[in-house]
Amino acid sequence: MAFTSNEIYILGIESSCDDTSAAVCCNKRLLSNVVASQKVHEQYGGVVPELASRAHQQNIIPVVHEALKQAGISKEQLTAVAFTRGPGLMGSLLVGTSFAKGFAQALNLPLIDVNHLHAHVLANFIEEPGVEKKQPQFPFLCLLVSGGNSQIILVKSPREMELIGQTIDDAAGEAFDKCAKVMGLPYPGGPYIDKLAKEGNPKAFNLNKPHIEGYNYSFSGLKTSFLYLLRDHLKEDKDFVEKNKADLCASLQQTIIDILMDKFAKAVKTYNINEIAIAGGVSANSGLRNAFLEYATRHGKQAYIPKLSFTMDNAAMIAVSGYFKFLGNEFCDVSLPPFARMEL
Repeated sequence: MAFTSNEIYILGIESSCDDTSAAVCCNKRLLSNVVASQKVHEQYGGVVPELASRAHQQNIIPVVHEALKQAGISKEQLTAVAFTRGPGLMGSLLVGTSFAKGFAQALNLPLIDVNHLHAHVLANFIEEPGVEKKQPQFPFLCLLVSGGNSQIILVKSPREMELIGQTIDDAAGEAFDKCAKVMGLPYPGGPYIDKLAKEGNPKAFNLNKPHIEGYNYSFSGLKTSFLYLLRDHLKEDKDFVEKNKADLCASLQQTIIDILMDKFAKAVKTYNINEIAIAGGVSANSGLRNAFLEYATRHGKQAYIPKLSFTMDNAAMIAVSGYFKFLGNEFCDVSLPPFARMEL
């Protein structure tokens, strides 16, 4: 594969939670994206931080090696190293951060720290060889929905983003997973709810929708409402969940989508934005993707949705984010520590 001197090769490293990932981008063009997932957490019904960090230590070197191999370049051809500095699980972040620092120092490469939330938004700019895909024009509004975050972001440029709304308690992804757990569904519960919801009636059960001012979200009340619904019906029929699982999933999913889209639609109207995007792990939900596209069609908006593999935690979005920061000469010192919680 031939490259020119104008091409910038960024190695991206992602280790914020339970996926170890490495990717190589040539400018915004993806050359490789390798992800090692951790199955060990399924038996615990959630991510165990200590087990996650241990798995990252085992996976980081082979994952980076494979990413370089698939990209068809040597480590000496790299221009810079980008890594997730936060937010995320501290133990997991430490593994990726430490490796990135050591790797960059050994090769005398500049180091670029990436905000994990920024990266999810910029996943909409990943380019793949042979794939034509429109990219958002600035400014645009992005609905970022994941296991730990539910946010509405005004994206003014790749390096300038304004948070205009966020959850004040639980995130939408957390609501999916915790409600799935009380129904006895495997972890992570979101994909199982999505699958079962296709077979159910979204109007079968009425669940609580919070009334929060502005563009902020709240999902703790919805979780409580769902729990009480199960408790009350289980008193009368111990097989209630099993008999109504599809309808429960459909009603829960539709309620979460309604909450997300209602606030997002208000923000779009207020800011008079024509370009809209979604991002984050929950944007893989088929119901949300359909609702988002239907809203865009109905209101004449240009919608952007990342490829499913780029909605989850991955290093491709870290590498692309690193590319944008490289263009702005935004490098970080090797002394900077990771942070479990970071503002957008």
